[in-house]
Amino acid sequence: MAYNYGNCLGNGQPYEDSINDAWGGNMRMYIYENGGVARVMLQELQRGMTSNTIRGIRRKKSTLTEVKVAVIGAPGVGKSALTVRFLTKRYIGEYDHQADMRYKHEVLVDGEPILFEILDSCPKTEDDIPSNEILNWADGCLLVYAITDRISFNYVRKVKELLCDIPVALVGNKGDMVHLRQVSTDEGEILAKDYECWFSEVAAAEQVSQIAEAFNELCREILSVRRRNKQSLLDRMLGGKSSVKVYARGKSDSALPKE
Repeated sequence: MAYNYGNCLGNGQPYEDSINDAWGGNMRMYIYENGGVARVMLQELQRGMTSNTIRGIRRKKSTLTEVKVAVIGAPGVGKSALTVRFLTKRYIGEYDHQADMRYKHEVLVDGEPILFEILDSCPKTEDDIPSNEILNWADGCLLVYAITDRISFNYVRKVKELLCDIPVALVGNKGDMVHLRQVSTDEGEILAKDYECWFSEVAAAEQVSQIAEAFNELCREILSVRRRNKQSLLDRMLGGKSSVKVYARGKSDSALPKE
């Protein structure tokens, strides 16, 4: 599998890596930048594959569940590093993009093929809040702060106030820099409890599976909300009362220290 990041990496040199994809085919992936938007193309199925195999892949791809995730956080918290870790399992330490980036990525979550569409937001300052267009576009938000930066922790609290009935997952990045810690693990856990969401401290510079789990957990919550809302709608159409609780906003974060 070849990853061609173009301007995303700053050098345009592809990485070469051969693996089997989720449907058993050896494929080539290009991730490139065009007009500030990164896109993903899957090409070149493994030579020698039978027509039955190709038809099987097409059938499975047609059943892909699409999930839109916005990665949101203050500048410099490692949003792009987390995103690229999830996409490629590689760590790129520095980024210099000046606009939101969008990616597509196919993975299996609990055996179900999922097409992630990921928007890596790019705020210019700590006062630059994501637009309503982004928040309305997303099925769920990965809220990212750095444990070394309290301002970034306050940033995700401010963003969460704008989110209404949307699944979120909370990630404290730069967990490998504990000597510079400004936000305790307890504070992250309290905030996640108030938001009733999944939480973990991670280190994009060192971890792979933990990063994937953050995206996967958010995906699970998004799919769970869809099922509950679908059941609730069905119950209303049939004239009955829904016994399923629809996703609700979390309680206030008053237990946390103020800014």
